[in-house]
Amino acid sequence: MGTVERLTAAGIGAGDEVVVPSYATTGAAEAVRRAGAVPVFADIDPYSLCLDPASVPAALTLRTAAVMPVHLFGHRADLAGLKAVAAERGLLVIEYEPPRPVDEDTRRRRENAAYLNARLTGVLTPSVAPELPHSYGSYVVRVPGNGRPDRDAFARALRARRVRCQVPVQTPVHRTAAFRRELWLAETERAADECLALPVDASTTQRELHRVVSACNALGGLLRVAA
Repeated sequence: MGTVERLTAAGIGAGDEVVVPSYATTGAAEAVRRAGAVPVFADIDPYSLCLDPASVPAALTLRTAAVMPVHLFGHRADLAGLKAVAAERGLLVIEYEPPRPVDEDTRRRRENAAYLNARLTGVLTPSVAPELPHSYGSYVVRVPGNGRPDRDAFARALRARRVRCQVPVQTPVHRTAAFRRELWLAETERAADECLALPVDASTTQRELHRVVSACNALGGLLRVAA
């Protein structure tokens, strides 16, 4: 059963609000809208980059019917924390993306991520709580600095060194034309400015991983912008 169908089956529709993270793809917000409800955006945890239970209460209204976490980049959202918050108001927690079984590709991604975690010093590596396993669908680091264009300059320098990388979330959902809201989500904005995805997919070779480490550590995490 898809997300829209699960929302509808739970009785969520017109007149209801569902709390979703803005630092993600538009998929969760679109699913809520297709069910006839209204997405309301809350901030993320700075470490997991998933919906932060502590940010949810400020987004709740009398129309709130559910909270929809998104398991981002292979990291699991804090379901226990979100369910505790939701239980206080009698709200549902409906996951946007169900957990996926561990497969051979996941094992390889975790091995590649472990290699980078142990060696990278030029960027801030993903923070993973022991109780929230990470499958590393994407390996997302933070580039220290004062926000753009530091991260973007860093990415251009990596690509010049033949390192694959991409900005995982170009624009938070609440700043897109379809879902624009006038609100400030501090951790969401910071993640949008600092995060960069590096290669750990199953096809990544040891040579590529070595090149990632060498390039990132040589750059040191911050490039000065020319005046």
